[in-house]
Amino acid sequence: MLGARPRTLPASVVPVAVGTAAAFGLGHHVSWWRAVLAAAVALSLQVATNYANDYADGVKGTDDARVGPVRLVAAGLATPRAVKSAAFVAFGVAALAGAALALVITPWLFAVGAASMLAGWFYTGGPKPYGYLGLGEVFVFVFFGLVATAGSTFVQVERLTALSLAAGCAMGCLSCALLVVNNLRDIPTDAVTGKRTLAVRLGDAPTRWLYVGLVAAAFVLAALMGLTRPGALGALVALAAAAPPVRAVRGGARGPQLIAVLGGTALLQLTYGLLLALGLGLTR
Repeated sequence: MLGARPRTLPASVVPVAVGTAAAFGLGHHVSWWRAVLAAAVALSLQVATNYANDYADGVKGTDDARVGPVRLVAAGLATPRAVKSAAFVAFGVAALAGAALALVITPWLFAVGAASMLAGWFYTGGPKPYGYLGLGEVFVFVFFGLVATAGSTFVQVERLTALSLAAGCAMGCLSCALLVVNNLRDIPTDAVTGKRTLAVRLGDAPTRWLYVGLVAAAFVLAALMGLTRPGALGALVALAAAAPPVRAVRGGARGPQLIAVLGGTALLQLTYGLLLALGLGLTR
């Protein structure tokens, strides 16, 4: 459970809820078994990615001196082989759930699933992990935002919609905000170990503004979605949840202080996503 990083898991489940609600709001009958499988895919992929990240960073030594929550391999709580095996098991669960959807809907979902698993593994795995090159936010935006949200609408209505893409962008912004605050906390240790995340490349101050910009963009997108689907405006209530983490980041929170900000950002994403899902599902 510790290695699965429970605080970050809303980043995978909430976009599925939003995408499913977007389909329901279009007047389509929702297939709950498809929604459950989509959630299983998203959740399993994130758990697998978390284990893969723990394994890869642990064997490379980049987690040896970290400020954030403990990691299994680096702390010696589990062997690298055990954590790697756990990652493959979670990837296997995602593959099975995704295969069931692909067989019923379209074979193209096999390609999407394969790309998602490769992105999860090579975030910090392999000889040239893209997470070490400053590209982590790009892949998080695509897979935890667009793919998870618009993909969940697609498995219901079997087509992409402008609303689901806009909602996917909003959820992608908040998922990226989670990664940004995590990497902001780790700038000192990542810079020493050669992990060139976007935060390391930008530096402390610009990374803080990036975090604020991502959070702000999510609310701007909610307002824009509200022009055609007024229920989306309900997500603006989550501004109350956004205030504490944004204030902390702009106030210069560092090191262990940013662990609480990470939890606050996860709470923001959960609150925003549930309000958006409710608004999209109840207004047609």
